[in-house]
Amino acid sequence: MSKKFRWAYIGSGSICKKTADEIITANHEIVTVYSRRFESAEEFASRYEAIPCKTFEEAVNRDDIDGVYIGTPHTSHKEYAIRALRLKKPVLCEKPMGVNVSEVEEMIAVAKEEGVYLAEAMWTWYAPVANEVRRWVKDGRVGNIKKAYASFCIPGLITKSREHRLLNPATAGGALLDLGIYPITYLYNLFGMPQEIQCTGELANGIDEEEVITFVYPEGECKIKSSLSYMEEKFKIVGDKGTISIPRNFHWASKAKLRQGLKTTKAEGVTDYITEFTKVAEEVLAGKKESDYVPLQHTLDCMKIMDECRRQMGLTYDME
Repeated sequence: MSKKFRWAYIGSGSICKKTADEIITANHEIVTVYSRRFESAEEFASRYEAIPCKTFEEAVNRDDIDGVYIGTPHTSHKEYAIRALRLKKPVLCEKPMGVNVSEVEEMIAVAKEEGVYLAEAMWTWYAPVANEVRRWVKDGRVGNIKKAYASFCIPGLITKSREHRLLNPATAGGALLDLGIYPITYLYNLFGMPQEIQCTGELANGIDEEEVITFVYPEGECKIKSSLSYMEEKFKIVGDKGTISIPRNFHWASKAKLRQGLKTTKAEGVTDYITEFTKVAEEVLAGKKESDYVPLQHTLDCMKIMDECRRQMGLTYDME
């Protein structure tokens, strides 16, 4: 990009600060910020030399805004995204894009109606390692898949208060939308929609505290686990010609390994917010209406999977 890409930030919490800390070191500028609490917007704005705004429209409906980043709790994604799209502003919306299929379908419909770019901020798939793993699978480097396992678990029940959005039913908290979405999206990107989905979970206090999900394919099964009770992040694929493993943190991996007998092939690269935001900016400037890295159909399909998991667990959110 020859000039800085100018963002309106919607939200001022931890994910907004994490992304902002990175992108301002590259060819990006945060021009405005809107938060439900103006005091939070002011604090955020002072940190990033942005303009705090008292209304959403004040932050977004400006000639010097190239794109809108939405980093609020899940339950407000749809509202803010649609408002931005109606103002003809490209949107990068944090994952999950919505809390259910109906919300995501509505957001996509508005984006297509307005002819405006919309993408889910699933940083894993803007990064090189995940895409190299996908090439290994698509090129048949591991052969026919016998089994795969992916887990993402953190001890949120121990480290977070009940008011935290991760544990709060009012903000669609729970393991599935915050943690399970990563292994679900990863395996979907490798193998497509499963033939069958099986899900069991543990529900308490209005949220899912843990789930075990099985994707059934004609050639094999993939196991997924997400939990708020303990720490674990694992990823492995076993095929009849090779094995793929990611040693740690598969959702933001810097390394992956393919073993074929005595031969080992490695993939390396950085998963970061700069890569994600820069690729989105480049797509917007190129006139694209959705991302080549995280297509809207992929976002919708993964939400369909999560809706089915919730149906099987008997979990509904407060706003549904």
